[in-house]
Amino acid sequence: MTEPTPATPGTAAPAPLLGASDIRRLAEEIGVRPTKTLGQNFVIDGNTIRRIVSVAGIHADETVLEVGPGLGSLTLGLLDAAKAVVAVEIDPVLAGKLPETVNAWRPHAADDFHLVLADAMKVTSLPVEPTALVANLPYNVAVPVVLHLLQHFPSLRHGLVMVQDEVADRLAAGPGSKTYGVPSVKAAWYSSMRKAGVIGMNVFWPAPKISSGLVSFTRREAPVTTATREQVFAVIDAAFAQRRKTLRAALAGWAGSAAEAERCLRAAGIDPSARGEVIDITAFARIAEAHAIQGV
Repeated sequence: MTEPTPATPGTAAPAPLLGASDIRRLAEEIGVRPTKTLGQNFVIDGNTIRRIVSVAGIHADETVLEVGPGLGSLTLGLLDAAKAVVAVEIDPVLAGKLPETVNAWRPHAADDFHLVLADAMKVTSLPVEPTALVANLPYNVAVPVVLHLLQHFPSLRHGLVMVQDEVADRLAAGPGSKTYGVPSVKAAWYSSMRKAGVIGMNVFWPAPKISSGLVSFTRREAPVTTATREQVFAVIDAAFAQRRKTLRAALAGWAGSAAEAERCLRAAGIDPSARGEVIDITAFARIAEAHAIQGV
């Protein structure tokens, strides 16, 4: 078992966090080599962990949901800041080691740690209701995981996710931006998102080939509309499937015809010659509502 390095007697030091040698030793103990398939890049720098926890704005009375805790780097930092942590891990080998690491490094917080062995994309209930999401997410599942969790856990009021930098830009983008697209608009249904920083490559093992971005979000009410979320998301998907086309052309298949698409757009107060990249989530909701009212 890996034990934390004790603080020097007589000094007031922050609680120890996993460093590069600790991470590699833990991985060796369970025979784990990070895999590209699962997008595993373990944080090996304590200052980066402290920065993530600080930017996330976690309060002492909160329960934090962490997805993909891996070997526990971020988990320990979250346990220092929050009332409790619920960690969802898909890898059974990593999940099997995590409680042992928590017991060794944060024995006083062991009862506040809850582990769920599952695919985060399939989780719809948790042992404790989370109020915040903080996670280091693989780039290939980052967007669907965030949207899934915001949909199924309305108790999540805010959070911070670390994702590939270009994914961070897409999640936080506003109308008119070159990176504005499906992730941006769908995320805006649930929350306001903003880019909260960039993390270099050398704080990970193995080091990825691109920097990571921090995205902070705060929950807000969905747009007021008679259309369902599914109806609104269908408009978004259609609008960006051919993003260089005008909305009249891009929504023709969704609406049944270009003429019907134009009617919906005009009813929603939107120029049919505009493109999806220039309108916001409330406009997409109005389009969906205009179509739904016709009962089509």
